Amino acid sequence: MAERIWLDVPYTEKDLAKQAGARWDPAAKRWYAPHTGMTTLEPWAAAPDVTDLLPGEDRTLGNGLFVDLVPSSCWFTNVRSCVTPRDWERLRRMITRRAGMRCEACGAGEDRQAQRWLEAHERWMYDDAAHIQYLKRLICLCTDCHTVTHYGYAQVRGLESKAFAHLTKVTGMDGPSARRHIDAAFALWQRRSAITWKLDLSILTDAGVTLKQPPGANARPRVAAATLAAEHRVPRPALAPE
Repeated sequence: MAERIWLDVPYTEKDLAKQAGARWDPAAKRWYAPHTGMTTLEPWAAAPDVTDLLPGEDRTLGNGLFVDLVPSSCWFTNVRSCVTPRDWERLRRMITRRAGMRCEACGAGEDRQAQRWLEAHERWMYDDAAHIQYLKRLICLCTDCHTVTHYGYAQVRGLESKAFAHLTKVTGMDGPSARRHIDAAFALWQRRSAITWKLDLSILTDAGVTLKQPPGANARPRVAAATLAAEHRVPRPALAPE
């Protein structure tokens, strides 16, 4: 078989790319041009792959499954909010590929029937003195583990019982130990949410990833409210890492 002419197609643009002639490779989980010279697909011409280890990334940071709440003052400064859609597709592809298409917390793969996907999650370090939030690792998590990680969001979406059960199953914690772990995570979240953090995404910019400006600190509560409202109106798209 001839070598694929791969494309970088963000999830939100898949229908446009398909109409322009793109085809989907289910094994590679990637769109491609069926033959050369298709000018209609030039907007999705592939950029070079992102290296498996980002400059300055710590692949040992935050192993396993735990509640990892993002301070409210940092909402919508996640990687997906700060990179272009095409660069997000490049990052998502790298993250899942280097993880062997398995969750790095529980080892599960994708399962369409179970509505379990592979998603990207950030591991951050916080400089309390300088008030800087450093991105230090990108990790591949399945939907179930990602739901546990964003435990507060799971509560808002009515998924707390499911998240709690998955936390205890994967970690082996008993109920009281899991509750203490969750309470400690929320206490830390409350302290950090009182601080306005500066964002350091140098492991992305040093890898040639283009950043875009996230919502300002004052606008984030309004954006959060609109996003939560939309969650109740529109089904969450599959294969869309957060």
